Amino acid sequence: RNLSAAIVDLIKEGKVFLGICLGMQLLFEGSQEAEDTLGLGILSGQVKKFNGFQVKVPHMGWNQLKITDNNCRLLKGIPDNSYVYFCHSYYPAPQDDSVTAATCDYGINFSAVVAKGNCFGAQFHPEKSQEMGLKMLKNFVEM
Repeated sequence: RNLSAAIVDLIKEGKVFLGICLGMQLLFEGSQEAEDTLGLGILSGQVKKFNGFQVKVPHMGWNQLKITDNNCRLLKGIPDNSYVYFCHSYYPAPQDDSVTAATCDYGINFSAVVAKGNCFGAQFHPEKSQEMGLKMLKNFVEM
């Protein structure tokens, strides 16, 4: 729908942006899911398939967040090890670890929340994550 340029322009203009699940993955340069399709390139890195980690794919259900950036505005008031709801077969692998605000362990520690300036991403579904997810969405709306 030719929205890529509009999304990138809004982020570059300083508008606050939250990508959820696939929306977070699209922030990266590319994905093993569709290797011939470019991501938005807002964040350096690739999206990789859970492969060879002895885990069931898709990763579906409740899992814990390990907060790595206590200053992340999206995670304000979210306790470490809070449970959130995941449903995905691919995970983001940022080139720059400093964009990772929280991780999750599912055969590998992967970036579950990313944050860079006004741009945020959640690999899980806040809208399905009950109290913690609602708190994150409230944090986002209040930015």
